[in-house]
Amino acid sequence: MRYLSLLIFIFGCTSHSDEGKFGPLPDKRSHAGYWTPPDTSRIPHSPEGMLIRYGRELIANTSFYLGPQGKVAALSNGMNCQNCHLDAGTRPWGNNYSGVFSTYPKYRDRSGTIESIYRRVNDCLLRSLNGNAALDSTSREMQAIYAYIRWLGQGVPKGLRPRGAGISDIPYLFRAADTVNGQIVYKEKCARCHGPEGTGVWSTDSNRYTYPPLWGPRSFNTGAGLFRLSRLAGYVRDNMPFGASHSAPQLTDMEAWDVAAFINSRPRPQKTFTGDWPDITRKPFDHPFGPYADSFPESQHKYGPFAPILAFPRLLF
Repeated sequence: MRYLSLLIFIFGCTSHSDEGKFGPLPDKRSHAGYWTPPDTSRIPHSPEGMLIRYGRELIANTSFYLGPQGKVAALSNGMNCQNCHLDAGTRPWGNNYSGVFSTYPKYRDRSGTIESIYRRVNDCLLRSLNGNAALDSTSREMQAIYAYIRWLGQGVPKGLRPRGAGISDIPYLFRAADTVNGQIVYKEKCARCHGPEGTGVWSTDSNRYTYPPLWGPRSFNTGAGLFRLSRLAGYVRDNMPFGASHSAPQLTDMEAWDVAAFINSRPRPQKTFTGDWPDITRKPFDHPFGPYADSFPESQHKYGPFAPILAFPRLLF
């Protein structure tokens, strides 16, 4: 009975998004109170300002400098940092950088260590850009990215994370995410930009992706944050297709979960980071690889339903 009550509580609080079964709820999202990025025209005309501008350029056009034919080094898969951190890391709920400088260094469960901004940037390079090597923390490129992140975070009090930072959490479904329905959503809403096979659109003129690959050998690997279903679903719901926003989404919550499941069911680079999650009790509910501190299978951790997993720790304490 206690287990059933907990499931009802979790579903009642968070799982009202299966519109196909229960009907949509009123949209109460708004732009009020979002972090606003500083104006790039106010970047100083100084050596420090030049470094900030170069950092922004590296985020926006990573492939030109660090891609397979990079001007500086051939480290990454051809995607740009802003393919995951939209508008050079400034869009609300677009995985922006507003709370990075204010919260780092910080302890992260994934590594079990206190991480610096340098470590966090290299994590993105090695995972989301499927990089073959890390950037030296003393390199001009890393120092430029750090300077840009610090500049973006000006005025954000230390220890605080502004509203609209990162990726939003969307309500859970009562069921597992459906890859079959997700494929339908992908064909209708995503394929026109990312291609029918999810391989994106490569521009030979600019040596970068016009639209990034969502799976395949040039996409993010299995160690990336977006390989967690809740992260990809929240990101997609608030930002895709083109023109969508947190306050004006073009996908329902259900469609976002399902298309995220379809995308993450497709083949992509496999990369194991042996030092991840040294304390398995701290793994997120949707981490797709075992071992786990509970008895739920990998398939449920990957696709849901998630409410029984979220209830599990409560039953132990």
